[in-house]
Amino acid sequence: METKIFNKMDLIEAARLLREGEIVAFPTETVYGLGANAQIADAVQSVFTVKGRPSDNPLIVHVESFEQVKDYVEVFHPLTQEIVDAFWPGPLTLIFTIKPGALPSVVSAGLPTVSFRMPNHPLTLELIKEAGVPIVGPSANTSGRPSPTNSQHVYHDLQGKIAGILEGGATAIGVESTVLDLSDPTKPPMILRPGAVTKEALETILGIEILVDPHLAHEEQAPKSPGMKYKHYAPKTPALMVNPDEWEAVMALVIAKEIRLGLLGSPQMIERYQASAQATFAYEGEGVEAAAKGLFAGLRALDEAAIDVILVPTFPEEGLGVAYMNRLKKATNQLNFLEQLTSE
Repeated sequence: METKIFNKMDLIEAARLLREGEIVAFPTETVYGLGANAQIADAVQSVFTVKGRPSDNPLIVHVESFEQVKDYVEVFHPLTQEIVDAFWPGPLTLIFTIKPGALPSVVSAGLPTVSFRMPNHPLTLELIKEAGVPIVGPSANTSGRPSPTNSQHVYHDLQGKIAGILEGGATAIGVESTVLDLSDPTKPPMILRPGAVTKEALETILGIEILVDPHLAHEEQAPKSPGMKYKHYAPKTPALMVNPDEWEAVMALVIAKEIRLGLLGSPQMIERYQASAQATFAYEGEGVEAAAKGLFAGLRALDEAAIDVILVPTFPEEGLGVAYMNRLKKATNQLNFLEQLTSE
């Protein structure tokens, strides 16, 4: 199969392919999504097959308006409209209890709930509107690999396996959406996956405490949200975390053990330590926003280099740092460089 690269001028063709059951990757503000018509079970199943995604890992359905969600959900949480008004379109996925039979069960992995999101990307909103159907859209990568933040990442993983990729440039945020469970109207909203919409932002708008699921990675339960159960985001090259106060000790060990080092970090960090590294990737800026945006692209770029290990800086787990550290811990299997080497 030839994988075509579509641009804005090809929107009608890309929408037609989706409507007819083909797979087309699309841009969002978070990461690129792997799109298929959510109303066609075989098309949705193809997404699982192409990605190598476990069948019990539910998908997010992308819509172009909140009105579209109402076709599939009967009872809404009382805070739904307030949340939608504040955060849609945007990097927030909402879980609702779906009308029985409203969508193929493969979408929800057999659960009575479905996740919906209205992405904040004008090209993709046009695509969904033109297609006239909701579109499932997990990250457009091979399962377990770092998520794609540009079309080249998608092509690298999925060329020849999907009909096309809608080119929309690099993603603005770089980590997947926050997932908020609104499936029980009698219970407070609960964050099942951290993302760019933070707990603090939700609490500021709603004026209530937002719960955070204490079992984000509980292995024994069926995942209600994408990203809860399986290992994600990992490059083939081992990636390890480094805390801010550990860099001098880490670099001394790198030199002493003659480790071929890949370094992912801010321009300032790269400038300071690049003499000891065989490969580097600098994200654009010094803060956690820049780190989150550059994390997946950096892991992918360094994974192509002839190195032994990729070192990645940690950030405090507050605000966007919660989402950044969630992805980093999954990519590194929660392994810290100093702890790993001193335990050997």
